[in-house]
Amino acid sequence: MLVFFSVLAVMLLGASLVGAIYLQAGRDQSRPVDAIVVLGAAQYDGRPSPVLRARLETALEAWNRGLAEVIIVTGGNQPGDRFTEAEASQMFLVDNGVPADAILLEDVSHSTEENLDGVALIMEERGLTSALIVSDGFHLFRAKYIADSYGIDAHGLPATDSPIDRWSVNEFFYVLREAAGVVDFWWRHR
Repeated sequence: MLVFFSVLAVMLLGASLVGAIYLQAGRDQSRPVDAIVVLGAAQYDGRPSPVLRARLETALEAWNRGLAEVIIVTGGNQPGDRFTEAEASQMFLVDNGVPADAILLEDVSHSTEENLDGVALIMEERGLTSALIVSDGFHLFRAKYIADSYGIDAHGLPATDSPIDRWSVNEFFYVLREAAGVVDFWWRHR
């Protein structure tokens, strides 16, 4: 009987976590902050992938609304790449009117955790404390959880027009991956 209730408890906790990820995915928490943070995604020889482009366009809209004076773009590169994700993001934003001196790069990371660790260091060096994190909606729960653990007052802004459709089977698999990522981060930092 104890095994049954233990399994039931784990299933309920898992379902609750998946539900929380879906709730955060649709929540626009836009507000004035110290920095807009764009989490990296693939780039192709300096051109943002469709996923990264959707994030950058959403960040650009937030920038144009005056929500922050600084945009931090993140992401390193893969072996053989000429550009980092952060550099591709910077080029896109500059091409769309953001002054280069308003863009800060975290360009050595290869994971969300590394992205946000680097962002926390950049923000701390500049006395910044609050951030609007831009990513695909399914990614925001874990990103905010990690950012909060690094002392960032984090808010989420889901990318509009992402090629990963809301409520799709594809998104569901990303949600499951994010749930596992939350548990993994919690386990390693408890």
